[in-house]
Amino acid sequence: MTVKAADNHKKLNVVIFLADDLGYGDLACYGNPIIKTPNIDRFSTQGVLLTDCHSGGTVSSPSRAALLTGRNPYRSGFYYIQGGNTYLSAGEVTIAEVLKTRGYETFFAGKWHLSSLEKKSKNEPGPGDQGFDYWMGTTHNPFEGPLNSKEFIRNGKPVGQVKGWYCDVVVDEASSWLREKRDTTKPFFLYLASHEPHAPISPPEKYSEMYNNPKVDSLEKTISYGGVTRPEKNISANKKEYYGTVSQLDNAFGRLIKTIDELGLRDNTIIIFTSDNGPETPVTNEESLGKWDDPAREKCFGTPGIFRGMKRYPYEGGHRVPGIVRLPGVIPAGLKSDKLFNGTDFFPTICKLLEIPLPKSKIIDGTANFNAFLNKEVKRKSPVIWFYPHYVDTYFIMPQMAMREGRYILIGWLPVKPDSLDLNAWFFKFNPVKYELYDVIDDPRQRNDLAKKRPETVSSLSVKMTKLWIEMRDEGLKKNIINN
Repeated sequence: MTVKAADNHKKLNVVIFLADDLGYGDLACYGNPIIKTPNIDRFSTQGVLLTDCHSGGTVSSPSRAALLTGRNPYRSGFYYIQGGNTYLSAGEVTIAEVLKTRGYETFFAGKWHLSSLEKKSKNEPGPGDQGFDYWMGTTHNPFEGPLNSKEFIRNGKPVGQVKGWYCDVVVDEASSWLREKRDTTKPFFLYLASHEPHAPISPPEKYSEMYNNPKVDSLEKTISYGGVTRPEKNISANKKEYYGTVSQLDNAFGRLIKTIDELGLRDNTIIIFTSDNGPETPVTNEESLGKWDDPAREKCFGTPGIFRGMKRYPYEGGHRVPGIVRLPGVIPAGLKSDKLFNGTDFFPTICKLLEIPLPKSKIIDGTANFNAFLNKEVKRKSPVIWFYPHYVDTYFIMPQMAMREGRYILIGWLPVKPDSLDLNAWFFKFNPVKYELYDVIDDPRQRNDLAKKRPETVSSLSVKMTKLWIEMRDEGLKKNIINN
């Protein structure tokens, strides 16, 4: 698929809207029986709805690094989230940088989470250093609440608190730029990353009250949470806050689409809606996170749908996410695609669509995969792999990695961490020693472990998994940007 598929696509605009912690099953168009998302639902009928779409990581920063670079986040040194010495280095090449070389104007608004926008380290590049002409955002989530973020920075200058809820603020900034500030003689790349529905959660009352009724109480009992243990205390009164936040996000996304369509950009703009990882769980005593207690997460009622696991989990629920793409005249309206698309695929797919060569200086793990938007097969050069190599206690048990090749998913476990080793030393010293195997086509819920029945498949895939594990983690280690 190249730009020759439609007239005038040499000036094709590119928009990526990234939700935060939005689960695969959180939208009505993905089967949620409670949450009302009319704008995203309508958008899904105008393009393709992907049912096998995945984020490039199981938590925020790795996923965002994968999206912008086309590389597994481990190659960039993202073993966990941004902080300390972990940031996207200047040597990485982003979509924005590549598009700028072809005359694109570039815009970013929202949660960056790839370096400190406050420049706590002079070596950390921000959005402006990595290809964005105009930007306004926050380093991470507004932990004082989505209405009260005081950490917005615009083009390197602090602006403090901006009136409004986070998703509305960033959509307003994008809409203003589209209407008044961009160079209309140039094509544009717009990347917008919302806070919602990440905790803390506090939507306007008009949204939460939509879900304060007995029918919602009854339906919530049918929702799956990936088989992950939830708090013993009753937190059900909080569900209206989460559901309302997703509806608020839907409204904000709808306003962005309205702006694009009103400006006459509809037919010449590819728009991608997706999420950075699976939904958050209220479990609050994770060993890997220092057993911190966060009451804000007790409002998290996101669902991965039928899939196993939640955010952080290498099981499907940790990285299978919504993915909806619109490009009128090229992507058939109302299409559903069950073809695998990974977060590392965005970079090479966009480059191929616009006939831009990939940077030769970097290993690109993603595949030019526009075929997935047409529900057609594509040949991948290597398996897709996801990592969350953090040691957890007996309450919060999970494997450290998953690898997908064809219909099979191999789950890998590192050996138990010795008390004498810290986290980094542990996962740089050891390779996976235990495996699970699932046929994700016949068993999407990952309930039937085939490892003992198909030892030859485990043997073949484990060799590939270990090779990728060592290669990717060691490339990141050499960059010396580990979070110490």
